[in-house]
Amino acid sequence: MTDYSDDYDDDQAGTGADMAADFDAFFGEEVGKGNRERQTLTLHGRTYTLPDSLPLMFTVGMERVQNSEDVADIRKVLTPIFGAAALDEWAEQGMTDRQFSIVLIYAGANMRSAGSLSMQGAADLYDRQAAAKAAGKAPAPNRAARRKKKTGKRGSSGKR
Repeated sequence: MTDYSDDYDDDQAGTGADMAADFDAFFGEEVGKGNRERQTLTLHGRTYTLPDSLPLMFTVGMERVQNSEDVADIRKVLTPIFGAAALDEWAEQGMTDRQFSIVLIYAGANMRSAGSLSMQGAADLYDRQAAAKAAGKAPAPNRAARRKKKTGKRGSSGKR
């Protein structure tokens, strides 16, 4: 186990149980301090400004919808970034699966670090991933599948 005791200043650590950690105040003070640059993109005539960091709902949602074909799941992932109507608007405009994937790759990279990936870079990355998949190199399985494969055990039904 890692010892983090040297990583904090005892003078600001509080006096134990009587000092509650107030993250509301802490994060409130952080707002405006060194906010990162935000990337914008235009798609089907509408301009979107990406968050300056990945929203938790996007991060968690991408893990959950990796193998989902439910449109509602995909909509939930897109909502914190592009709004609830984006998926329907894009579909109505004739967006392809390739275009959709490129936008997601671009947005994900540029929320982490604005300007870190160009549109062409996102397209190239998508094309390499698609070529690898077509060549039989399936993407790495998700964590649950790796664990199941590693232990050789079947997943729990949740019943005791």
